Amino acid sequence: MTTLLEMREISKTFPGVRALDNVTFAVEEGEIHALVGENGAGKSTLMKVLSGIYPHGDYEGEIVFDGEPMAFSGINDSERRGIIIIHQELALVPLLSIAENIFLGNERATRGVISWQETFKRTEELLRKVGLSEAPQTMVDKLGVGKQQLVEIAKALSKEVRLLILDEPTAALSETDSQALLNLVLELKAQGVTSIIISHKLNEVRRVADTVTTLRDGATVATRNARAERITEDQIVRDMVGRSMENRYPARERRAGEMLFEVADWSVNHPEHADRRVVRDVGFHVRAGEVVGIAGLMGAGRTELAMSLFGQSYGRKMSGTVRLRGSETDVSTVGRAIRAGLAYVTEDRKALGLVLDETIQKNITLANLEAVSERGVLSGQEETQVAEKFRRAMNIRTPSVFQRVVNLSGGNQQKVVLSKWLFTEPDVLILDEPTRGIDVGAKFEIYQIINDLSAEDKGVILISSEMPELLGLCDRIYVMNEGAFVGELAAEDATQERIMSLIVTE
Repeated sequence: MTTLLEMREISKTFPGVRALDNVTFAVEEGEIHALVGENGAGKSTLMKVLSGIYPHGDYEGEIVFDGEPMAFSGINDSERRGIIIIHQELALVPLLSIAENIFLGNERATRGVISWQETFKRTEELLRKVGLSEAPQTMVDKLGVGKQQLVEIAKALSKEVRLLILDEPTAALSETDSQALLNLVLELKAQGVTSIIISHKLNEVRRVADTVTTLRDGATVATRNARAERITEDQIVRDMVGRSMENRYPARERRAGEMLFEVADWSVNHPEHADRRVVRDVGFHVRAGEVVGIAGLMGAGRTELAMSLFGQSYGRKMSGTVRLRGSETDVSTVGRAIRAGLAYVTEDRKALGLVLDETIQKNITLANLEAVSERGVLSGQEETQVAEKFRRAMNIRTPSVFQRVVNLSGGNQQKVVLSKWLFTEPDVLILDEPTRGIDVGAKFEIYQIINDLSAEDKGVILISSEMPELLGLCDRIYVMNEGAFVGELAAEDATQERIMSLIVTE
C-alpha cells in the first residue's frame, strides 16, 4: 500500500505541558486508521497540527502528505489538499439549511451570485451518498445529532476529501446511529477515502480499523496492524494505560441502607410544546449506599427526568412528589434542590457543567460559594485550598488549579465537574452520562468515585447509554421508554437482553 500521510517527530508544547513528544504517525492510502489513547494523551493535539489549526512554525517536526512536505498556515490550507477534520463538537449553523451548511464558505456561485439550483442538486447527491433522505432546504436544527453528523460528512465530501479525520464521531450517538455512521465510514473506504478515527469505544475501533496507533503521555507507544493480527480490547487498553485492566469495574460491597430518596407520580411537559408530555407518572426510590441505574434509548426521557428533578431545570407543568429521608422536599429551584441535598452532573459538561474560560479553582467552588466566603466576601485563599484538595483527591492532571478548564482533557474536565458537585456535600448525586467521551483509565477512576460515594451512604443515580457500565456498577436498574418507567431489574437479574426486551415490548 502507498503511504498517504507521514508525521515525523512531531512535538508541541503548551505553557508547562509538553503535549506531543516526537510523535511519528503514518497512514496508508485507503485505510481506516484508529488513533487511541487516554484523555490528554495528545490525540486531538496531533490532529490539530495535521489540519493546520496549529500552524507550521507552532510545532516541531515534519508533515508529508502524498509525498510532499506540507507547511499549513491554517485549516483552509489543509482542506485545499483534501484533509478534512470533523470535531466532536459539530460545526454546523443550526438556523441554516442543510444545503447552506454544506456549502458555507464553498458556495456554488458565479460572479458572486449563488446558484441555488446547482446547490440543491449537488446537496441531494451528497445526501444520497451518506444515506440521508432529507430535503436540502431542511433546517439543521430540525435534525437529530446522528443526522447532523452525516451532514458534516456530506460537507467533507463536497470538498473532495482524501483524508477524513473523525474525532469521537459516535460519542453522542445512539447505538443505531453509531452503527449507521460506522457503516458509512466503511463504505467511504470502499470508495477510496482514507480515514483517521479517534474513539474511546474500543469495540468500534476493533470493528472498523485496519491499523491502530496508541498515544500515551504525548508519545507513540504502539502501532498494530489489524489486517495481520487479531487485536483484542485488552491489548489496546494495556497500550493506552501502561498496565492490564482485568476488571473494568472496581469491586464494591453491595448494600442498601435506609430509604433516602423517593419520587412518586412525577410528570413533566415539554418546555415549548405544553401539550406534549415527556415524563409520564414516574416513580422510583434510592436507598442510602445504593447505585441505581436508569437505562433507555436516546430520547427516552432520562435527561429530562433528571433535569426536572434538579430544580425544575427542564420542562413545565411539573407534578408529583419528591421525598428525602421520608420528608416531602421542595426542589422547585436549583438553589432549593442543592440545599435539600441533590446534585446533578450534566451530560453536556462543556455547555452546562463548566465555565470553560474560568480556572479550575473557580469552577470547583462555583456551586457552593457560601462555603468559601465570609459575610458575602469570597476568600481566594480558601478557594485555592478547596481546589487543591479536590485536585489531589480526584487526580486532576494539571500543573496548577489556576489553569483554565478549556485547556484540560475531557476526562479531567469531567473530574472538575464532579468536584464542583461533591463540594456541595450532596446526599443524592445524579450522574448523567458521566463517562461519555473519556478514556478507560479515567472511566475507572470515576467508577471508583461512585463506589466511594456508595461507601459513604450517599445515593447515586446513574444514567448511561453504555449497558455494560450499568450492569457493572448498579444495584438496581430502572428501564425507561417514551417518558415512562417500563421495568425494574435487580443486579443479579439484569442482562443487556432483558433491558432491551423491556424497551421494545412495552
